[in-house]
Amino acid sequence: MIKVKDKTLTKGRELTVSGTIHGLTSCRNSLVVAYFSQPWLEVIAMDGKVLHQFDKSGKSQHFKFPNFMCTTPGGSMFISDNGTNTITKVDAQLNILQTFTSPLQQDPCGITAVTEDQILVCRWDNNSLVLLQPSTNTMSTLLGKDDGIEKPYCLTYCPDQKKVYVAPSSYTATIKVYQVS
Repeated sequence: MIKVKDKTLTKGRELTVSGTIHGLTSCRNSLVVAYFSQPWLEVIAMDGKVLHQFDKSGKSQHFKFPNFMCTTPGGSMFISDNGTNTITKVDAQLNILQTFTSPLQQDPCGITAVTEDQILVCRWDNNSLVLLQPSTNTMSTLLGKDDGIEKPYCLTYCPDQKKVYVAPSSYTATIKVYQVS
């Protein structure tokens, strides 16, 4: 845990979790963790107590490789899974609300929420960013190689600046910045 005091970051404490972490987001004062070794998810309170689990046994075939996660301003969470080529929307108790599949969504990586209905997903194998709109269950290519997108791996949205920051999976020291209108 990191504390912010007087604009200074300091190490606070550590939480011991159930396995090797691959994805992490926060929701309603809890942490949501996707584990690497087995495809399961947990909601963990800030004191380390496990509040909710999704299939620790690994018997469900819903997730194979849950990797990147984001939380919308309203508290829904989206999880990209490049083992199943899906994006899954879950609530704060890890109940599955929607699952999205599309030919546009093969090997999904980084994911970020701009609004409740604008989810951006990296598609590194196709040099593109995909816009997922849950209300209409549609996906469309938003940016591609002609827009400077090359092997996008992770991204984040800054609501204060209304900008999307995209980092490639290659060994470059470049982050692309895009204005959201």
